[in-house]
Amino acid sequence: MLAFMARNWWVLLIRGILAIVFGVLAFLWPGLALGSLILLFGAYAFLDGVASIVIGLTGRGSQDNRLWLMLGGVFGVLVGVLTFVWPGITLLTLIYFIAAWAIVTGAFTIVAAVQLRKEIDNEWLLIIGGALSILVGLYMAAFPGDGALALIWLIAAYAIVFGIMFIGLALRLRGMSTTTTTGTTGTTATM
Repeated sequence: MLAFMARNWWVLLIRGILAIVFGVLAFLWPGLALGSLILLFGAYAFLDGVASIVIGLTGRGSQDNRLWLMLGGVFGVLVGVLTFVWPGITLLTLIYFIAAWAIVTGAFTIVAAVQLRKEIDNEWLLIIGGALSILVGLYMAAFPGDGALALIWLIAAYAIVFGIMFIGLALRLRGMSTTTTTGTTGTTATM
């Protein structure tokens, strides 16, 4: 799994960049109509889910690790599709969709981090990202009436922090890709 993630570090980088772009756009234009917010979130959840499914399907790690990634990805895709199918849903329903998505993807991220703890150092980046996702989801579910502007800012901050963590992990894995590749082929470089 580590070798696969190291070779495909760029997928995590793209996920991180997408999350930051989503967060910055939400901060810059908080007065967007609810319909635009729904479509923007739907696109993000869908693309994030597709990225997780691709990693899970093309990975060479244990089937359990790939299964968790794919399940989280399928859930993200479903939430994204639901937001496109029902764009006229109320703000309250959107809040609960987003909350459920954040809680489930956070839990799957933590499970993946725990399973990878023997293969990578500093898996705490994934654990913190997953815990942050769960906390955001729980907050949104507990206080759905805090207002659309607060929701937009909360989602934007969450997306930016989550994106930064994924970019950090991707860059760390990028540095490991040559070491991991060299280690798996059995060749070593001498100086």
